[in-house]
Amino acid sequence: MKTAVYPGSFDPITYGHIDIIDRASRLFDNVIIAVLNNPSKAPLFTTEERLDMIREATSEIKNVRVDSFSGLLIDYVEQENANTVLKGLRAVSDFEYELQMALMNRKLNRNVETVFMMTSSRYSFLSSSLVKEVARLGGCVKDLVPDYVFDRLLKKYS
Repeated sequence: MKTAVYPGSFDPITYGHIDIIDRASRLFDNVIIAVLNNPSKAPLFTTEERLDMIREATSEIKNVRVDSFSGLLIDYVEQENANTVLKGLRAVSDFEYELQMALMNRKLNRNVETVFMMTSSRYSFLSSSLVKEVARLGGCVKDLVPDYVFDRLLKKYS
C-alpha cells in the first residue's frame, strides 16, 4: 500500500490545500493529513479546531485520514508506516525551502520519498497566512476557503 503523509499547519485549511488533497487521493492508496502541533508557534486556530475543519473539508474523500503530530515529521511517517511525504508547491520560492526539508528527511530515512505536487494555477497565490491577514483586516476571503472555515474566521476576528 502506498501511503502519503501531507504535513502542515493548515491554519486554516484553504482551497489550495483541498486541491492538493483531492488530487493526491487519486495517486495514493491512503493520504494522511498531518497537522503539526508546534508549541513554539501561536496559531489562530487550536489543533482540534484545525482537525475539525480538515475533517469537514475531506469528509467526501474516502482514503483520507486526519491526524496531528509533534516532533520530527520523519518519525511520524515511520510510525504510520507511510512511504511518502507529500508537499504542495505554489511557486519556485516554495521549492528552495521544501527541497532542504526533503533532503534532511532523506538523510534521516532513505526509505521515505518526498513527492512535490504543484497546486492548481488558480490557487498559486494562496496561503493560510494571506487568508488570515486579509480576513483580519476585513477583506473578503469567502472564495478562498470553505464556508465553515470562513464562518470560523469571522468569529475569530469579530
